This record gives sequence, structure tokens and C-alpha cells, in this order.
Amino acid sequence: MDALETIRLAKDSLTSNKMRSVLTMLGVVIGVASVIMLVAIGAGARTYIHRELGNLGTNILIIVPGKTSTKGGFHPPTASTIRKLVYDDAIILKRRSRHIADAVPIILGSSKVKYQNQSRDNNVVGCTETYFEMRNLAVESGRFLSASDVDSKRKVCILGRTVKRGLFGDGNALGAVVSIGDGKYRVIGVMEKKGVTLGIDFDDIVFIPTTTAQELFDTDSLFNITVKIRSAAEIPLATEEIRQILMKRHANKEDFTIMSQDEMLGVMNKVLGIMTAVLAGIAAISLLVGGIGIMNIMLVSVRERTREIGIRKALGAKNRDILVQFLAESVTLSLFGGIGGVLFGGLVAVGLPLFLPYLPMQISWWSVILAFVFSASVGVFFGVYPARKASLYDPIVALRYE
Repeated sequence: MDALETIRLAKDSLTSNKMRSVLTMLGVVIGVASVIMLVAIGAGARTYIHRELGNLGTNILIIVPGKTSTKGGFHPPTASTIRKLVYDDAIILKRRSRHIADAVPIILGSSKVKYQNQSRDNNVVGCTETYFEMRNLAVESGRFLSASDVDSKRKVCILGRTVKRGLFGDGNALGAVVSIGDGKYRVIGVMEKKGVTLGIDFDDIVFIPTTTAQELFDTDSLFNITVKIRSAAEIPLATEEIRQILMKRHANKEDFTIMSQDEMLGVMNKVLGIMTAVLAGIAAISLLVGGIGIMNIMLVSVRERTREIGIRKALGAKNRDILVQFLAESVTLSLFGGIGGVLFGGLVAVGLPLFLPYLPMQISWWSVILAFVFSASVGVFFGVYPARKASLYDPIVALRYE
């Protein structure tokens, strides 16, 4: 029996009971589509994180107090290793390092912000005048902080869009005096809309000079030092230079951690990779379930067509012909299920972000090919047993079957 005849017989057999065939393929469709969609979410998340880190500036190093590990995840520092970073650490790094373009001392705190009868609790970031350019932030109206604001410890502030809207509505905020904690601060700028980046809502932040933040929160300890390196090629040299400079200031103790964007990306990629693999594995289980469904239906089909098998054998069909016919039917079910799954999964991966922009999805072609090949393999694997069982029927016994 030639290949075309085998395909025709497989088609006729499957279309004779369309609903059963469609329901059998549905398990494969769901399995293939699930693998494609879940891998697309993982790939999209990686792209999103890379893009968002890039939007926050390039060639950036973050120095935080306490020695932690940047390999394999975050490990909280022990109390004995913590020594605070101070304002002068940032100034000296900027002066002494040959590879640093800028070093910004950052203080982070929370305080109540008031204007007339409106008030809200807000994150307050103390920074210097160069932080905005370093982090690709822009003002919509007014101006940034200036060096004289920082040096003179001026009580001035820049409001994020959400803060401005909450306190002033559609009114003009420039020049107004707001209360932050127990102090009065003049609004000198309103930020452009930035949105949420890696979980940080830059529209819901109030920026003030670092020196003013020290007085507001009564501290000389920094949250971190954000460092801009002159070029990506200089990051390894800058990292070692920063380590040496700070160790000399900290009694030759490495009681701080230098984190690069690559290291942060590495940790995030590792976590996302594990999550994607786990989710894809769970989705693959549904493919196996679909394969079991194919086997079940093929066994039912073999039993229903026992007399047909006997007649074909009596007319000269060989065991191999019967095996190939039933195997072709199971492979056809899995292949069409795989095609349907690829189309459905691809459609959802492309269309869903149009309705849910916050859900990043990026189709990985390797996942499409792998899911399709796996679905075809499922058809072969789970179709062999029913096909072999059919091929081994004794024609005389089969002809007597009612």
C-alpha cells in the first residue's frame, strides 16, 4: 500500500467521527499552545527587564552598605559586616577614580508630604544634581536640582507626576511651598511621566538634595551610591578601583557590595530561566495527557474496526500495512493538533499584549519548533501500541468479531 493510499484511509477514518477526532486533537492543541505561551512570557520578561534597566541608564554600578553575595541570588548581610556609606565616600570616589564619570550619594526615606488640606505619604529620594541625567529622568516643567541647591542644603523639591496630581490636581505646582516632614520646601520642578520601572513608580517620588535629606531624616548614612562609569569597557577596572578606594576608607574591610547591571541581569535571568523551564515542563505534561488521549481513542478505534482489519487481512493486507495505517491516523491527530496549538499559541502570544500591555510576551521560535516536534513524537509514541495491536490480530478471529 502506497503512502497516498495510507493518508487517504487515515483521513477517511478520522473524518468518519469528526467530533471524537476534534476532541482528541484538543488535548494536543492545549499542550502545544501552553508551551509556546509560557515560554513567550519568560522570554518577554527577560526582554522587559533588559529594556527597563537600559532606560534607567547604562554603565551603572550600585554600591550598597554591607557585604552580600551577587551570585545565585541575594543573601542578607550579617550585622557584623555592615558599615554605613557616607556622603564623603561618594565625593572621594568621584575625585580619585579615573574611570568614574559621576558618583551620586542616595538617601531614601518616607515622609508625609502636605499642601494646604491635601497630604500623602511618599517616598523621598535625596540625590545630587547629576542623578537625573544619569537615570534618564526629565522634568516636564521647572528645573532639576542644581549644585548650589546641594551645597547650600536648600529646601527645594521636585515632584513626580502622581505626587503633583495628588496635591495640586490640575493646578500649577511651581513655586508652591509644601511641607515634607517638619520642613517647608519650595517646588522647583515637576517630573515628566516615567511610569513603573522594575517595580519602582518614579511618578510617585519626591526628589530633594542629598544634603537636605540628611537633615530631614537625621542621618549621615546613605542608602546607596549610584556610580556612572565612563564606558562599558571600563566597568571591570572601575569595580576594582572602587573596591580599593573604599577599603582604604573602611579600615581595609570590604564591608560594602558593588553590583553591576550585568550581575543583576544574571540573577534575574537565572530566576526567570528556572521559572520558564518549570512552567514549560508543566505545560508539557498536558501534551503527554493529550498523547494518552490519542492512545485511548486509537484503542477504541482498533476495537470498533476489528472486523474491518479481518477483512483487509483476508484480502491480502500484511501486518505492516495495518500497523502503518493506524500509526498514520495517530500521527495525523497529533500533527494537526500541533499545527492548531502553534497557531493558537502564536495568536495569543501576539494578541494578548495588545489588551494587557503590562504582560510582556515574545515568541521564541525554538519553542515553536520544539513543541511541534514533541507533539509529532507524542503521536508516534502513543500510536505504536494500538497500531501494533491491530496489526497482530488473527484475521479469522477478527472476521468472527461482532
